[in-house]
Amino acid sequence: MTMTMTESDEIVAPPDRPRGTLYGRLWRGVPRELGFLLPTLPIVIAGFVTLVTLFSTGVGTLIIMVGFFLLVATMWVARAFGALEVRRLAAAGFPAIASPEWRVAAGAGWFARLFGVFRNGHYWLALLHGLINFVVGVATWTITIVWAATALGGLTYWFYSRWIPDGDREWSLFSVIADFFVPGADTASAVGQRLGDNIVLFVAGVIALATLPFVTHGLVSIHQAIARGLLGPFRSDALRREVLELSASRGDAVAAEGHSLRRLERDIHDGPQQRLVRLQMDLAAAGRQLDGDPDQARRLIDEAMTQSREALDELRALSRGFAPPILLDRGLVTALESAAVRSAVPTRVLSTMPEGLRAPEQIERNAYFVASEALANVAKHAGARSVEVRVGVRGPDAGGDPSWLDLTVTDDGHGGATAREGHGLEGLAQRVRGVGGVLEVTSPAGGPTVIAAHLPFTPAPA
Repeated sequence: MTMTMTESDEIVAPPDRPRGTLYGRLWRGVPRELGFLLPTLPIVIAGFVTLVTLFSTGVGTLIIMVGFFLLVATMWVARAFGALEVRRLAAAGFPAIASPEWRVAAGAGWFARLFGVFRNGHYWLALLHGLINFVVGVATWTITIVWAATALGGLTYWFYSRWIPDGDREWSLFSVIADFFVPGADTASAVGQRLGDNIVLFVAGVIALATLPFVTHGLVSIHQAIARGLLGPFRSDALRREVLELSASRGDAVAAEGHSLRRLERDIHDGPQQRLVRLQMDLAAAGRQLDGDPDQARRLIDEAMTQSREALDELRALSRGFAPPILLDRGLVTALESAAVRSAVPTRVLSTMPEGLRAPEQIERNAYFVASEALANVAKHAGARSVEVRVGVRGPDAGGDPSWLDLTVTDDGHGGATAREGHGLEGLAQRVRGVGGVLEVTSPAGGPTVIAAHLPFTPAPA
């Protein structure tokens, strides 16, 4: 049974849109940004003092080898302060900074492994960040304190100014401003020094408070830019990680292929090969009995026919692990429907594949192999009454070209399936990883069991 869902059947949620105005969103970020800026001074001072002390002491004692270990410790402390800065920025609501490649190349001994931190540029950049962040942190903390104090003090000065004694002061902030704009006028005496100062400081407090979100966001953005430049990964890190992943995928593919070949060899040896040997012996015996005992010869020939049919059935079962002609000719969905018809457990196939879309042959072959193996496992071990196979594609973003083939096999059996070393599910996982995909197995006790394979591919029309 096959059901095809069209795009009109799907409920597409509208994309999330920022709520409120830009100014309102900036104000909502002020508490977290102040939570970043206010503790900055003690943190950058502690980092600067620690790093400078360790580094200078390490250089001074390098001749007696103690300095070497102090310099290694300096690199690790610099990394720790850098990681703290990244976490504080994330807590302030800024985009997360990806972790660089901190691993060092393994050497022949422990000394070479320790020395590896000096060959990793990220440790030196973390040390440089600790020094630069001290200068920037002192400046941003000072601006934050001055701005917040101006806003808070200016807005409340009118209240507590009545308890501040005037003394013999001959000037006020209001008089200085009034003389600047209206030279020679006795504006301060007409308005009053206390009232004038209350007005000036209140206006200054309103302006400081109104601009506080822009100031805090800008100051934290400076820290974010410095951290992204000095504590973020290199482009070569992504390339190196991709090479490692490709090497691991290649190893998984080779292991999966070797596992499949060994299992095929074992199955052929234990099944069809034994039956063919028995068939040969029965036919030889029938040939010897043909003249002397025709009835016995006929019984041996009947047994040989039975052996040939059973050997043919086993060979057909084994051939399910290879790409059938229907897969190559008519595509994955049709091949899955054919496998569902042959399954010992009632199976239905649900497809959301776009019309005319074909994945690369290697991807379709692996998807078919996963489905056929999963159906065989259900028939042997699950005790299920029904199976559902879903297949579809999805893209990297809304409206984009599909780039992943998703295959899900769900049964209503008793569950408990696990991917253990040397077993079928682990072989499937290695096969899927070999093409850059992911296999997920969910099988709680009591069921249901869900086996989901996600295979990346570049779409091409049929």
